[in-house]
Amino acid sequence: MIITPASLAALYTAFKAEFQKAQAATPTDWQRIATLVPSSSASNTYGWLGQFPSFREWMGERVLKNMAAHGYTITNKSYEASVGIPRTAIEDDEVGVYKPLFEEMGRASTAHPDELVFGLLKAGQSEKCYDGQYFFDVDHPVYASNDGTGTAVSVSNFQEGTGPAWYLLDVSRAIKPLIFQKRRDYALKAMTSLDDESVFMRDEYRYGVDARAQVGFGFWQFAYCSKAPLTPENYGAARAAMKAFKGDGGRPLGVNPGLLVVPSALEGSARKILVKDANGGNEWAGTAEVLAPSWLD
Repeated sequence: MIITPASLAALYTAFKAEFQKAQAATPTDWQRIATLVPSSSASNTYGWLGQFPSFREWMGERVLKNMAAHGYTITNKSYEASVGIPRTAIEDDEVGVYKPLFEEMGRASTAHPDELVFGLLKAGQSEKCYDGQYFFDVDHPVYASNDGTGTAVSVSNFQEGTGPAWYLLDVSRAIKPLIFQKRRDYALKAMTSLDDESVFMRDEYRYGVDARAQVGFGFWQFAYCSKAPLTPENYGAARAAMKAFKGDGGRPLGVNPGLLVVPSALEGSARKILVKDANGGNEWAGTAEVLAPSWLD
């Protein structure tokens, strides 16, 4: 190939097409457990976390509730993946060798939010959420008054054990248990100018993908983690605990757990609990869906 600005532009168009094709075709699961929140600054502060809206009979004037503010902040991070292609490979028409690489970059850019979201779910026993406790903890404070004041009682969304962790989630709400915050989307860029320093000094062209994003926790009340054996009894106990969660002031939250997230090692146990058997004797059949992402393994 004779290298000219026009031929380099055509090559970039071809690489970008492979990148975008794989980017669009890659399946993801993160949207099932995380809410997408656009970001327009270096970080977002979620001061409203912990403030569950509630209704009262309207008698007289409206009652404005001064809810306790939480300074939970998610700061965006930058991510990149880059590759250099020797100028000689382009001159010798070896570009076909690199097309699968750009496909893989497209796949990786779509899968990266899965990696971040499920990685944070796994870290929920050691990473803090809006109330200052670990996301999965045995002593989340719930207050006697609905303005976040008064005596607090400790509420648990974690069951101790020695086995692999499994998670029961309520994903039916506008705010899901986790948050995926996106500042800048994943996009392919190129440095292919003939007078570019890398071409002059290293005789190579550079291509890269970058994005700005971060993940964080939403409401802990919509998630439960257990490291005890995944049995019908423990599954039932987790459901009962979640459905009993109340907000500040003792108001029921109406939590409805409907997604059981497990590592591959527990997928069989999860399906035995949730899929109706031939005799119809499985009391928990159909009460939740099973999700077994490889990112938990």
